[in-house]
Amino acid sequence: MKKDVHPKYFEKAKITCACGNTIEVGSTVDEMRVEICSACHPLYTGKAKVIDTAGRIDKFKQRVEKAKKMQAEAKVKKAKPKPKNKKKENKK
Repeated sequence: MKKDVHPKYFEKAKITCACGNTIEVGSTVDEMRVEICSACHPLYTGKAKVIDTAGRIDKFKQRVEKAKKMQAEAKVKKAKPKPKNKKKENKK
């Protein structure tokens, strides 16, 4: 095997989170900084919120109502007899 092919392995690499939490893990990098960790992530802390951005459900309901109105109007138009255009008859 070739020598010096593999990177140096640090058994106690230090990971520091923006919240102040530090974790020691094995890594090829001696020190890392992260923005979020399991101690402050909403999914792990139980503070996760479901946010309905821009009212997706409301928008869907509006589209359904609009479709129903258009279908009703189409049925009314089909039921109404169209007035016939009186064409002038050519007298010979």
